[in-house]
Amino acid sequence: MSRVLIVPGLFGSGEGHWQRYWLQDKPDVRLVEQADWDFPYFGCWMENLEAALEDAGEAYLVAHSLGCLLAARLAGRPAARRVKGALLVAPCDIPVTERLHAGHLSFGTMPTEALPFPSITVGSLNDIYMTLDRLTMFGRLWNSDVRNIGLAGHINIASGFGRWPSGYGFLEALKARARHRKPQGFSATVAASA
Repeated sequence: MSRVLIVPGLFGSGEGHWQRYWLQDKPDVRLVEQADWDFPYFGCWMENLEAALEDAGEAYLVAHSLGCLLAARLAGRPAARRVKGALLVAPCDIPVTERLHAGHLSFGTMPTEALPFPSITVGSLNDIYMTLDRLTMFGRLWNSDVRNIGLAGHINIASGFGRWPSGYGFLEALKARARHRKPQGFSATVAASA
């Protein structure tokens, strides 16, 4: 059974967030820890994600907000071969996030490369961190299956999402897509052009 790695965003998906419940609900779920949840620095966060993938051998990623961008930045990196699939929930838009939380993040620009692993991107009509148009555009760039769940805000505690059991349906759909995917060898060229 492949492990599931929880990849939180800015401020770390605190107590009561659906990602924290998922850690309690499933024995195969692990948290990708970061040294500083409040002031994310891309290089450090990526090192920790790659180390977690190395430890897991292979895993599904369940990311939220800035964690989605971290997962998307795996495109073209050797660690991407360890990702069975990624569930990207409410990705944030870096320019918007930098405006809303000035001085908190050092994450560069938005990732735009196609992902070399199956992915489902879940968003909403009224997420203050990313408009539906931008969500659709990045979903297309990442070659991700985009799902709009309506008026769900940032799909976090503030928008009424605690345990979010219906989210498990998206994870199961992702696993089904990964099972039916044709196996392919990994190389930097394949990952960069996928």
